Amino acid sequence: MAVEIYVSTDIEVDGPVPGTYSMLSIGSAAFTADKSLISTFEANLETLPGATRHPRNMAWWTQQPEAWAAARTNLQPPEQAMQAYHAWLIALPGQPIFLGYPAAFDFMFVYWHLMTFVGESPFEHSALDIRSYAMAVMKRRYSESGKHRMPLTWFDETELTHVALDDAIQQGNLFCNMLQANLYNITP
Repeated sequence: MAVEIYVSTDIEVDGPVPGTYSMLSIGSAAFTADKSLISTFEANLETLPGATRHPRNMAWWTQQPEAWAAARTNLQPPEQAMQAYHAWLIALPGQPIFLGYPAAFDFMFVYWHLMTFVGESPFEHSALDIRSYAMAVMKRRYSESGKHRMPLTWFDETELTHVALDDAIQQGNLFCNMLQANLYNITP
């Protein structure tokens, strides 16, 4: 049985869906179940040819000038970035499991980009959502399982920066803390 590698991933975008809008930045942090950070990946992508920017997303970015600047430096063509990402994923020492918060949104962009620019995804069709996992661990409804309802012991002292790799590391640590609490029956 292959070791599971939890690939906590965060993206930054300029719109709500891939293709019409661009993924601007991707950050992934690969963790083992014991919370060992074994590798990271980050890339800032050029915008897609013909893509547009959604006004709501761009209004949000005006409130995050440092994160915007971080996402717009050292730009790579999407094909180059995703091929490097794919190579990084398959070099991990185990089965990569996509991990996101929210997984549905981040996975949608990552999967689209992998299929468009590489032709396959090591994640196949699956992603693990941190909030859904919290819901199960805390035995609460989804609406009662947001970060503001999670035990403080699950959080490390890191800030949400909206820089993709920073946020991927933060949410990976959160998931690993949650996983350990669940595996060892530590009551939240």
